[in-house]
Amino acid sequence: MLLVLLPMQALAELEFTIEGIDDDTLEDNIRLHLKSLDIGQDALSDPFWQEEVSKTVSTAVEPFGYYNSTTLIRTADDGDVILDVSLDSPLKVTNVTREIIGAGRADKKFRNTFNSFPLEKGDVLLHQEYESFKSRMFNYALNHGYFDFHWQATRLDLVREERAANILLIAQSGPRYEFGEVTLNGEDKAEDIVRRLQPFTLGEPYTADQLAEFNRRLNATGYFSRVIARPVVSQAQGTRVPIEITLAHKPRDNFNVGVGAATDTGPRLRLKWERPWVNDKGHSANAELFISAPEQSITADYLVPMGDLKNDYLKYEAGYQFLDYDNTNTESETLSLSVHRITQEIESPWQNDYSATFLREKYKVDDDPSQTTQLLMPGYALQYLVKDDTLNITHGTYFRTGIQVGREGIGSDIDIVKATAEARIIRTVGKHRFMVRSEIGAIETDSFVEVPASVRFYAGGDQSVRGFGYRDISPEGEIFNPVLGAVQKSAGAKYLATIGTEYAYQVAENWRAAAFLDVGTATNDFEEDPAIGIGPGAHWLSPIGPVRFYFAWGFSDFENDWRIHFMIGPEL
Repeated sequence: MLLVLLPMQALAELEFTIEGIDDDTLEDNIRLHLKSLDIGQDALSDPFWQEEVSKTVSTAVEPFGYYNSTTLIRTADDGDVILDVSLDSPLKVTNVTREIIGAGRADKKFRNTFNSFPLEKGDVLLHQEYESFKSRMFNYALNHGYFDFHWQATRLDLVREERAANILLIAQSGPRYEFGEVTLNGEDKAEDIVRRLQPFTLGEPYTADQLAEFNRRLNATGYFSRVIARPVVSQAQGTRVPIEITLAHKPRDNFNVGVGAATDTGPRLRLKWERPWVNDKGHSANAELFISAPEQSITADYLVPMGDLKNDYLKYEAGYQFLDYDNTNTESETLSLSVHRITQEIESPWQNDYSATFLREKYKVDDDPSQTTQLLMPGYALQYLVKDDTLNITHGTYFRTGIQVGREGIGSDIDIVKATAEARIIRTVGKHRFMVRSEIGAIETDSFVEVPASVRFYAGGDQSVRGFGYRDISPEGEIFNPVLGAVQKSAGAKYLATIGTEYAYQVAENWRAAAFLDVGTATNDFEEDPAIGIGPGAHWLSPIGPVRFYFAWGFSDFENDWRIHFMIGPEL
């Protein structure tokens, strides 16, 4: 064992000084090759090992066109080994012969790729360019359906004395294969869905990009726990390659339980049920129960795919919500029914939402008799969303604007128009992270006192103006009471305007220190000064998403106080 370790130790101590090389890439390659020699310094006096070192240097520089190099080895007074390398002139390409045999000869894109060979007459022979092209051409052929492609002849003739190189490349493309029948290996109830997702037609020339898009669409549906589409070349009929899909459906019913907390709602419980497959047309259903101290709700959705399964669908919603926020002096019970047609182009960040919402809300103020308002509101919303990560977002943009309209006598008790717009921008430069968010809204109606509490605007809370409680910022307005008439209570506003800025600095791998400034109001006339929230904070980048803490001071005409805000999850 000692005899084995000694040369290794000597090798570790041996250092080469290389002279005669000005190119860092060349020198690095020489050093990399010399590391493979298992010799000690004493062995360098042996002509055999000197020859081995010289051969190793020659091997290292040949890929760069230097086939006539020489290396002299000498030892300096301090014991260092010096390699004097003479590269001589590099070999240059004197002739390139290329030819395509087979169907690829008539394929313009195939020819263009083949003719992109980077070495021309007069160029220094770079062996890596030669080998990389052969690999690149082979991969291109396979990705475009030339499954029988092979190099019929490749040759690199080196004439060292003349510093010349001749290159021969003859490609046999074979026929170009086409997409054949799509077959399912698994439950066949997905057949209709698979056909609708298929981005190619029978007999269309095969491309790996089309197959990759097919796999992306299949996996994006949410119907399958596992799915993959692949070509089965061995079972090709003529030039048509069958596409085999192996899939496994998600369980019939999925259940999720979530427990969390936020400053606005306190402890909260969320129960969710999902049925990915209702029928072979791809319909799906889900329901959610949400429970917290001030809010309880149950909602159910039913989705019907239309054109594009993921980006074009009808969504039917039904929900019941009970709210009891002390700071608004109101309780409300809301029954809502809505239908949405949601469309989005493939790979586009823009989403359209056409909707019709029926709302029936019953609410009361303290012990006063309750009021009921009914609204039927067609609407439209446009959304833009781009982000670089699902949880830890460093670069993202979100924008959404919408409008809803109701008319008295057409399903609504009052005339009403409600418009909203919201934007959030996140940018990161090095360790510096910036976020700006803003929200505006307006209600136009002939009887604001009859506008349901859930439709009105409020400000304050984790996602609005920090330093204030959820829905704290709201003017005292008239709430219609069938018995007492109009009464003065804090119950929402006609207009909303908020803006917030936040700066965060990454102080450790999973921690950021933050500071924020929020300004905003929910008002009926914009006569009062806006509320201001300011303070420091911290972000913990946990495995389940960022956990954000803020210590906030709030300043306004009606309240100057402080509070702690706590949030879990990404901002977009």
